[in-house]
Amino acid sequence: MEGAPVLRQLISNLLATYPLSPRWRWALLAVFVAHWALGAALGLSVDEAHYALYAAHPALSYFDHPPLVGWVQWPLVALNAPTAVLRLLPGLLWLLTMLLVYLLALRLGTGDAAQRARGGVGALLVLLLAPLLHILGIGLLPDTLLMVLSVALMLQTLRMMEMDAEQVRRPAPWLMLGLLLGLAGLSKYTAIFTALAVALCLLWAHGLSLLRSGWLWIACLLALLLISPVLIWNAQHQWISFVYQLRHGAGGGWRLLEETRFLLVQLLSYGALLWFGLPGVSLVAPGKRCLLAFFVLPFALLALMAGGGSSLPHWTAPAWVALAPFAGIALAARPRRGAGVRLLAGLQWLACLALPALLLSAGMPWMEGKVASAQSSDPPNPFADLHGWDAAGARALELARQHGLDSVAVQNWTLASRIGWYARPLKVRVLEDRFDQFDLWAGKLPVGGSALLVDWSQLPYQTPLGAHGFAQCQTLERLDVQRFGFALAHFDFYACSGWSGQAQPMLKPAAGATP
Repeated sequence: MEGAPVLRQLISNLLATYPLSPRWRWALLAVFVAHWALGAALGLSVDEAHYALYAAHPALSYFDHPPLVGWVQWPLVALNAPTAVLRLLPGLLWLLTMLLVYLLALRLGTGDAAQRARGGVGALLVLLLAPLLHILGIGLLPDTLLMVLSVALMLQTLRMMEMDAEQVRRPAPWLMLGLLLGLAGLSKYTAIFTALAVALCLLWAHGLSLLRSGWLWIACLLALLLISPVLIWNAQHQWISFVYQLRHGAGGGWRLLEETRFLLVQLLSYGALLWFGLPGVSLVAPGKRCLLAFFVLPFALLALMAGGGSSLPHWTAPAWVALAPFAGIALAARPRRGAGVRLLAGLQWLACLALPALLLSAGMPWMEGKVASAQSSDPPNPFADLHGWDAAGARALELARQHGLDSVAVQNWTLASRIGWYARPLKVRVLEDRFDQFDLWAGKLPVGGSALLVDWSQLPYQTPLGAHGFAQCQTLERLDVQRFGFALAHFDFYACSGWSGQAQPMLKPAAGATP
């Protein structure tokens, strides 16, 4: 891992400058190792596989996200590194995020060194007890990158807010700020709200006179230069990423039920302790309270989008991480941990233990029988996603070679990334009427074309035949997936030919349902 020595050196420097007790060092190291061990035992999720395919197809940018999540994996993917090695990268980023949050809480805290240290430890605690953040420490997503970059930008902004008029005119702080802003822009489009938070805080601290600083505009040019690959790629592709993001963000009409569901999922995903960050803002110096914008701006946008049905739980992770220092300071200010706080911490700790156990076991044996909606009225097993795709991809590659097929076809875009990753270098074609990244990589299946069709029992489709499918499909075999001796799912493989060019995927009806 080319970036590992740099990360290790940065972590060592942080610990040397701002000592963390041996107990907490060992605790963070133990969680890091636990993340890696769990990740090594699991297959890639749908999003992870999609971004790993970014690295397998190097480009200036991609349809649905900026390129950094693919670029940072490219050396490992080019070396055909196993999953266990790929998952070291999100683990190291998670560890760096934790240390930066600890450092930020120390700088934001008030009181003596011991009180500040308690605030830093409190910030670590609320993050360690946030269930979903452990998932981002296992799988590399754009949010994993934006988490660490958001905290780094927050810390750099705080440093610049504390500078006097002469110090803030020096080039080094602005160049570092421009670098971090550019990297954040390369990680995810929502980084624009982090950039707005930076601008708000710096103007709050130094006033409008800051706009006359030449180094400010040089920093902006540096950030723009760093994100120029995204702009160049989009200019070459009719700005499709921006059109897609605007449509995706708009969602549907705002609904109170969707908003309520979003807030409930946020509470379950991150826990109640992080909400202590809101009253914790009052415990920091008034001039630093504007740093709450790093939480409020992205969270408010995503909450608004959620009302329209277009927001996912992990999208808010960078915002919650930005709130953690305030939450740690608030917890440290409590002379005693009340029963309510201890109860919340205990519940979140149980959730943090239960989630990886469910992922590792695929919910077995409690979810045995939830194999396929085509065979049962039960909903599919949500934990089956991480198991069996490596075997299915290897088998797909072998069957395609046996039958002289140069591509694999699926009927839903969510099935494409995992089979595409594990069946490399087969092309993946999605048989539905939508445009996505796979159309850029492989194009649509041509009329009259042939492909190896793969169907998964957790999202089963009717075999596409006739006017909206293939002229013929030969059933090849079924691959059963088991976990600890329990039936989990299965894959069906078909050799299909004579594609009509008119896709109309149809899910299989549940048993007993009227077609």
